[in-house]
Amino acid sequence: MERITMAHGAGGTVMNDLIKKYILRHFGGSGAEVPLEALDDSAVINDIVLKSDSHAVKPIFFPGGDIGRLSVAGTVNDIAMMGAEPIALTSGFVLEEGLPITDLERILESMEKTCREAGVYIITGDTKVVEKSSLGGCVINTSGIGKRNEALERDIVEVKKHRPFNSRWILDSNLRKGDKIIVSGTMGDHGLAVLSAQEGYNFGSQIMSDVAPLNKLVMKLLNVGGIVAMKDPTRGGLSNSLNEWSEKSKVGILIREEKIPIRGDVKAACEILGIDPLEVGNEGKVVIGVVPQKAEEILAALRESREGKDAQIIGEAKEDFSEVVLETLVGGKRILAPPIGDPVPRIC
Repeated sequence: MERITMAHGAGGTVMNDLIKKYILRHFGGSGAEVPLEALDDSAVINDIVLKSDSHAVKPIFFPGGDIGRLSVAGTVNDIAMMGAEPIALTSGFVLEEGLPITDLERILESMEKTCREAGVYIITGDTKVVEKSSLGGCVINTSGIGKRNEALERDIVEVKKHRPFNSRWILDSNLRKGDKIIVSGTMGDHGLAVLSAQEGYNFGSQIMSDVAPLNKLVMKLLNVGGIVAMKDPTRGGLSNSLNEWSEKSKVGILIREEKIPIRGDVKAACEILGIDPLEVGNEGKVVIGVVPQKAEEILAALRESREGKDAQIIGEAKEDFSEVVLETLVGGKRILAPPIGDPVPRIC
Protein backbone atom coordinates (compact mmCIF):
# COMPACT_ATOMS: atom_id res chain seq x y z
CA MET A 1 0.00 0.00 0.00
CA GLU A 2 1.40 3.39 -1.04
CA ARG A 3 1.63 5.87 1.83
CA ILE A 4 2.46 9.53 2.29
CA THR A 5 6.13 10.26 3.03
CA MET A 6 7.95 13.45 4.00
CA ALA A 7 9.03 13.79 0.35
CA HIS A 8 5.38 14.40 -0.61
CA GLY A 9 5.60 17.79 1.12
CA ALA A 10 9.11 18.78 0.09
CA GLY A 11 8.30 20.89 -2.94
CA GLY A 12 9.96 18.82 -5.69
CA THR A 13 8.92 16.23 -8.24
CA VAL A 14 7.42 13.85 -5.66
CA MET A 15 5.09 16.54 -4.30
CA ASN A 16 4.22 17.75 -7.79
CA ASP A 17 3.32 14.20 -8.82
CA LEU A 18 1.06 13.87 -5.74
CA ILE A 19 -0.74 17.09 -6.62
CA LYS A 20 -1.16 16.26 -10.29
CA LYS A 21 -2.06 12.58 -9.85
CA TYR A 22 -4.44 12.87 -6.90
CA ILE A 23 -5.42 16.41 -5.89
CA LEU A 24 -6.09 17.82 -9.36
CA ARG A 25 -8.06 14.70 -10.24
CA HIS A 26 -10.65 15.62 -7.60
CA PHE A 27 -10.45 19.42 -7.52
CA GLY A 28 -10.31 22.00 -10.28
CA GLY A 29 -12.73 22.80 -13.07
CA SER A 30 -13.61 26.17 -11.51
CA GLY A 31 -13.30 28.21 -14.67
CA ALA A 32 -11.28 30.77 -12.69
CA GLU A 33 -9.06 33.12 -14.68
CA VAL A 34 -5.99 31.56 -13.03
CA PRO A 35 -7.33 28.22 -11.74
CA LEU A 36 -5.96 25.58 -9.41
CA GLU A 37 -4.78 23.61 -12.44
CA ALA A 38 -2.29 26.36 -13.35
CA LEU A 39 -0.38 25.62 -10.12
CA ASP A 40 0.79 29.23 -9.88
CA ASP A 41 1.64 30.89 -6.57
CA SER A 42 -2.00 32.03 -6.19
CA ALA A 43 -5.32 31.71 -8.00
CA VAL A 44 -7.41 34.49 -9.56
CA ILE A 45 -11.20 34.71 -9.82
CA ASN A 46 -13.16 37.86 -10.66
CA ASP A 47 -9.95 39.89 -10.30
CA ILE A 48 -9.52 38.65 -6.71
CA VAL A 49 -6.21 36.92 -5.99
CA LEU A 50 -6.57 34.12 -3.44
CA LYS A 51 -3.93 32.09 -1.60
CA SER A 52 -3.94 29.54 1.24
CA ASP A 53 -0.76 28.28 2.88
CA SER A 54 -0.10 26.00 5.86
CA HIS A 55 3.11 26.25 7.89
CA ALA A 56 4.59 23.36 9.84
CA VAL A 57 8.22 24.43 10.20
CA LYS A 58 10.29 22.51 12.74
CA PRO A 59 11.43 23.96 15.07
CA ILE A 60 8.93 26.80 15.39
CA PHE A 61 11.75 29.21 16.34
CA PHE A 62 14.91 29.34 14.22
CA PRO A 63 17.76 31.81 13.58
CA GLY A 64 16.29 34.90 11.95
CA GLY A 65 12.62 34.01 12.30
CA ASP A 66 9.81 31.84 13.58
CA ILE A 67 6.63 30.16 12.39
CA GLY A 68 4.62 33.36 12.93
CA ARG A 69 6.75 35.58 10.71
CA LEU A 70 6.97 32.77 8.18
CA SER A 71 3.19 32.34 7.97
CA VAL A 72 2.52 36.02 7.29
CA ALA A 73 5.45 36.62 4.93
CA GLY A 74 4.88 33.41 2.97
CA THR A 75 1.28 34.20 2.13
CA VAL A 76 1.91 37.88 1.42
CA ASN A 77 4.74 36.94 -0.93
CA ASP A 78 2.73 34.36 -2.87
CA ILE A 79 0.05 36.98 -3.59
CA ALA A 80 2.66 39.57 -4.56
CA MET A 81 4.32 37.13 -6.99
CA MET A 82 1.19 37.41 -9.18
CA GLY A 83 1.65 41.19 -9.37
CA ALA A 84 -1.26 41.68 -6.97
CA GLU A 85 -1.49 43.94 -3.93
CA PRO A 86 -2.17 41.85 -0.77
CA ILE A 87 -5.02 43.44 1.21
CA ALA A 88 -6.07 41.01 3.98
CA LEU A 89 -5.13 37.76 5.71
CA THR A 90 -6.79 35.01 7.71
CA SER A 91 -5.01 32.85 10.26
CA GLY A 92 -5.92 29.40 11.56
CA PHE A 93 -3.99 27.97 14.51
CA VAL A 94 -3.69 24.26 15.34
CA LEU A 95 -2.05 24.34 18.76
CA GLU A 96 -0.53 21.28 20.39
CA GLU A 97 -1.47 20.52 23.98
CA GLY A 98 1.40 21.58 26.22
CA LEU A 99 2.59 24.50 24.09
CA PRO A 100 3.80 27.18 26.54
CA ILE A 101 1.62 30.29 26.49
CA THR A 102 4.81 32.35 26.38
CA ASP A 103 5.72 30.65 23.07
CA LEU A 104 2.25 31.40 21.66
CA GLU A 105 2.53 35.04 22.67
CA ARG A 106 5.98 35.26 21.09
CA ILE A 107 4.55 33.89 17.83
CA LEU A 108 1.61 36.30 17.92
CA GLU A 109 3.89 39.28 18.53
CA SER A 110 6.04 38.20 15.59
CA MET A 111 2.97 37.94 13.34
CA GLU A 112 1.79 41.37 14.46
CA LYS A 113 5.18 42.91 13.67
CA THR A 114 5.33 41.23 10.23
CA CYS A 115 1.79 42.35 9.39
CA ARG A 116 2.76 45.94 10.19
CA GLU A 117 5.92 45.59 8.10
CA ALA A 118 3.89 44.36 5.13
CA GLY A 119 0.96 46.73 5.73
CA VAL A 120 -1.42 43.75 5.52
CA TYR A 121 -3.52 42.61 8.47
CA ILE A 122 -5.25 39.49 9.79
CA ILE A 123 -9.01 40.08 9.82
CA THR A 124 -10.44 36.66 10.70
CA GLY A 125 -9.31 33.18 11.73
CA ASP A 126 -9.78 30.08 13.85
CA THR A 127 -8.05 28.24 16.71
CA LYS A 128 -8.01 24.52 17.49
CA VAL A 129 -6.11 22.48 20.11
CA VAL A 130 -4.99 18.87 19.54
CA GLU A 131 -3.38 16.23 21.72
CA LYS A 132 0.42 16.30 21.97
CA SER A 133 1.89 14.69 18.86
CA SER A 134 4.68 15.41 16.39
CA LEU A 135 3.55 18.89 15.36
CA GLY A 136 6.39 20.52 17.25
CA GLY A 137 4.12 22.97 19.03
CA CYS A 138 1.74 24.33 16.40
CA VAL A 139 0.74 24.53 12.78
CA ILE A 140 -0.51 27.79 11.26
CA ASN A 141 -2.65 28.17 8.15
CA THR A 142 -2.60 31.65 6.67
CA SER A 143 -4.81 32.60 3.75
CA GLY A 144 -4.91 35.91 1.95
CA ILE A 145 -6.57 37.95 -0.76
CA GLY A 146 -5.13 40.53 -3.11
CA LYS A 147 -6.30 42.82 -5.89
CA ARG A 148 -5.17 44.39 -9.15
CA ASN A 149 -3.30 47.64 -8.79
CA GLU A 150 -1.87 50.49 -10.83
CA ALA A 151 1.69 49.19 -10.55
CA LEU A 152 0.68 45.92 -12.25
CA GLU A 153 -1.08 47.84 -15.02
CA ARG A 154 2.00 50.02 -15.59
CA ASP A 155 4.23 46.95 -15.68
CA ILE A 156 2.12 45.29 -18.37
CA VAL A 157 2.06 48.48 -20.47
CA GLU A 158 5.88 48.56 -20.29
CA VAL A 159 6.19 44.88 -21.28
CA LYS A 160 3.98 45.46 -24.34
CA LYS A 161 6.36 48.17 -25.56
CA HIS A 162 8.95 45.46 -26.11
CA ARG A 163 7.09 42.29 -27.08
CA PRO A 164 3.62 40.73 -27.37
CA PHE A 165 2.10 39.97 -23.99
CA ASN A 166 -1.42 38.59 -23.54
CA SER A 167 -1.52 37.85 -19.80
CA ARG A 168 -3.28 40.07 -17.26
CA TRP A 169 -1.15 38.70 -14.42
CA ILE A 170 2.46 37.79 -13.65
CA LEU A 171 2.47 34.03 -14.27
CA ASP A 172 4.91 31.11 -14.47
CA SER A 173 3.90 30.61 -18.11
CA ASN A 174 4.83 34.13 -19.29
CA LEU A 175 8.57 33.63 -19.93
CA ARG A 176 9.77 33.95 -23.55
CA LYS A 177 13.06 33.69 -25.45
CA GLY A 178 15.47 36.44 -24.44
CA ASP A 179 13.84 37.32 -21.13
CA LYS A 180 16.46 37.85 -18.43
CA ILE A 181 16.44 35.97 -15.11
CA ILE A 182 17.24 37.95 -11.95
CA VAL A 183 17.53 36.78 -8.35
CA SER A 184 17.11 39.34 -5.57
CA GLY A 185 19.78 37.91 -3.28
CA THR A 186 21.66 34.96 -1.83
CA MET A 187 20.24 31.45 -2.15
CA GLY A 188 19.78 28.83 0.57
CA ASP A 189 19.88 31.01 3.70
CA HIS A 190 16.49 29.99 5.12
CA GLY A 191 16.86 26.26 4.63
CA LEU A 192 20.31 26.15 6.20
CA ALA A 193 19.16 28.29 9.15
CA VAL A 194 16.29 25.88 9.83
CA LEU A 195 18.56 22.85 9.39
CA SER A 196 21.05 24.26 11.91
CA ALA A 197 18.21 24.64 14.42
CA GLN A 198 16.82 21.16 13.68
CA GLU A 199 20.11 19.32 14.06
CA GLY A 200 22.12 21.63 16.31
CA TYR A 201 24.79 22.13 13.64
CA ASN A 202 27.46 24.76 14.13
CA PHE A 203 28.72 25.89 10.75
CA GLY A 204 31.28 28.30 12.20
CA SER A 205 28.98 31.29 11.69
CA GLN A 206 25.38 32.16 12.41
CA ILE A 207 23.39 31.51 9.23
CA MET A 208 20.16 33.50 9.48
CA SER A 209 16.86 32.93 7.72
CA ASP A 210 15.97 35.51 5.08
CA VAL A 211 12.22 35.33 5.86
CA ALA A 212 10.58 38.68 5.05
CA PRO A 213 7.49 40.12 3.32
CA LEU A 214 8.37 41.29 -0.19
CA ASN A 215 5.16 43.00 -1.31
CA LYS A 216 6.46 46.56 -1.00
CA LEU A 217 9.62 45.68 -2.92
CA VAL A 218 7.53 44.01 -5.63
CA MET A 219 5.33 47.09 -6.01
CA LYS A 220 8.47 49.20 -6.48
CA LEU A 221 9.74 46.85 -9.19
CA LEU A 222 6.40 46.74 -11.00
CA ASN A 223 6.48 50.53 -11.22
CA VAL A 224 9.82 50.21 -13.05
CA GLY A 225 8.07 47.77 -15.40
CA GLY A 226 9.02 44.99 -17.78
CA ILE A 227 8.44 42.06 -15.40
CA VAL A 228 6.73 39.01 -16.91
CA ALA A 229 7.25 36.33 -14.23
CA MET A 230 8.04 36.24 -10.50
CA LYS A 231 8.47 33.45 -7.99
CA ASP A 232 9.63 33.15 -4.39
CA PRO A 233 11.93 30.11 -4.50
CA THR A 234 10.72 28.30 -1.38
CA ARG A 235 10.63 24.47 -1.17
CA GLY A 236 12.95 23.03 -3.81
CA GLY A 237 14.79 26.34 -4.09
CA LEU A 238 15.94 28.09 -7.25
CA SER A 239 16.21 24.81 -9.14
CA ASN A 240 12.55 23.94 -8.63
CA SER A 241 11.36 27.46 -9.49
CA LEU A 242 13.29 27.61 -12.75
CA ASN A 243 12.12 24.16 -13.80
CA GLU A 244 8.50 25.17 -13.16
CA TRP A 245 8.99 28.22 -15.37
CA SER A 246 10.65 26.17 -18.10
CA GLU A 247 7.90 23.55 -18.11
CA LYS A 248 4.98 26.00 -18.06
CA SER A 249 6.49 28.54 -20.47
CA LYS A 250 7.88 25.85 -22.80
CA VAL A 251 11.31 27.49 -23.01
CA GLY A 252 14.81 26.55 -22.01
CA ILE A 253 16.65 28.54 -19.35
CA LEU A 254 20.41 29.08 -19.22
CA ILE A 255 21.87 30.27 -15.92
CA ARG A 256 25.47 31.00 -15.03
CA GLU A 257 26.83 29.51 -11.82
CA GLU A 258 29.31 32.36 -11.31
CA LYS A 259 26.44 34.87 -11.19
CA ILE A 260 24.30 33.08 -8.58
CA PRO A 261 24.80 34.77 -5.18
CA ILE A 262 25.42 32.29 -2.36
CA ARG A 263 26.91 33.18 1.01
CA GLY A 264 30.29 31.59 1.67
CA ASP A 265 29.15 29.92 4.89
CA VAL A 266 26.03 28.54 3.20
CA LYS A 267 28.11 27.16 0.34
CA ALA A 268 30.60 25.59 2.76
CA ALA A 269 27.82 24.02 4.86
CA CYS A 270 26.16 22.58 1.76
CA GLU A 271 29.46 21.06 0.62
CA ILE A 272 29.97 19.43 4.03
CA LEU A 273 26.42 18.01 4.02
CA GLY A 274 26.33 17.03 0.35
CA ILE A 275 23.43 19.41 -0.35
CA ASP A 276 22.95 21.47 -3.52
CA PRO A 277 22.27 25.07 -2.39
CA LEU A 278 20.17 25.62 -5.52
CA GLU A 279 17.67 23.07 -4.16
CA VAL A 280 17.42 24.66 -0.71
CA GLY A 281 14.39 26.82 0.09
CA ASN A 282 14.35 30.57 0.65
CA GLU A 283 11.66 32.72 2.26
CA GLY A 284 12.73 36.29 1.53
CA LYS A 285 13.97 36.20 -2.05
CA VAL A 286 12.33 36.61 -5.45
CA VAL A 287 13.27 35.24 -8.86
CA ILE A 288 12.23 37.58 -11.66
CA GLY A 289 11.74 37.14 -15.40
CA VAL A 290 12.02 40.49 -17.18
CA VAL A 291 12.17 41.67 -20.79
CA PRO A 292 15.84 42.28 -21.65
CA GLN A 293 15.36 45.98 -22.28
CA LYS A 294 14.37 46.56 -18.62
CA ALA A 295 16.71 44.11 -16.87
CA GLU A 296 19.36 46.64 -15.83
CA GLU A 297 16.72 49.03 -14.48
CA ILE A 298 15.11 46.28 -12.42
CA LEU A 299 18.55 45.22 -11.14
CA ALA A 300 19.37 48.80 -10.12
CA ALA A 301 16.03 49.19 -8.32
CA LEU A 302 16.64 45.93 -6.45
CA ARG A 303 20.12 46.95 -5.35
CA GLU A 304 18.73 50.19 -3.88
CA SER A 305 16.70 48.12 -1.40
CA ARG A 306 17.83 46.26 1.71
CA GLU A 307 16.28 43.03 0.41
CA GLY A 308 17.94 43.27 -3.01
CA LYS A 309 21.44 44.53 -2.28
CA ASP A 310 22.98 41.25 -3.54
CA ALA A 311 20.77 40.97 -6.64
CA GLN A 312 22.23 39.55 -9.86
CA ILE A 313 21.18 38.85 -13.43
CA ILE A 314 21.91 35.12 -13.60
CA GLY A 315 20.75 34.06 -17.08
CA GLU A 316 18.07 34.16 -19.74
CA ALA A 317 15.36 32.16 -21.48
CA LYS A 318 16.35 30.19 -24.60
CA GLU A 319 14.60 28.38 -27.44
CA ASP A 320 17.41 26.15 -28.71
CA PHE A 321 16.88 23.68 -25.83
CA SER A 322 13.98 22.89 -23.49
CA GLU A 323 15.67 22.25 -20.12
CA VAL A 324 17.18 24.36 -17.37
CA VAL A 325 20.93 24.39 -18.07
CA LEU A 326 23.64 25.51 -15.65
CA GLU A 327 26.86 26.93 -17.10
CA THR A 328 29.42 25.89 -14.50
CA LEU A 329 32.31 27.87 -13.07
CA VAL A 330 34.75 26.01 -15.35
CA GLY A 331 32.72 26.74 -18.48
CA GLY A 332 30.96 23.40 -18.91
CA LYS A 333 27.21 22.93 -19.03
CA ARG A 334 24.92 20.51 -17.22
CA ILE A 335 21.17 20.09 -16.94
CA LEU A 336 19.77 21.44 -13.68
CA ALA A 337 17.07 18.83 -13.18
CA PRO A 338 14.02 19.47 -10.98
CA PRO A 339 14.81 18.27 -7.45
CA ILE A 340 13.01 15.29 -5.96
CA GLY A 341 12.34 17.55 -3.00
CA ASP A 342 13.97 20.10 -0.74
CA PRO A 343 16.85 18.36 1.08
CA VAL A 344 15.86 20.04 4.35
CA PRO A 345 12.54 18.71 5.77
CA ARG A 346 9.85 20.97 7.26
CA ILE A 347 11.39 24.32 6.40
CA CYS A 348 8.01 26.04 6.11
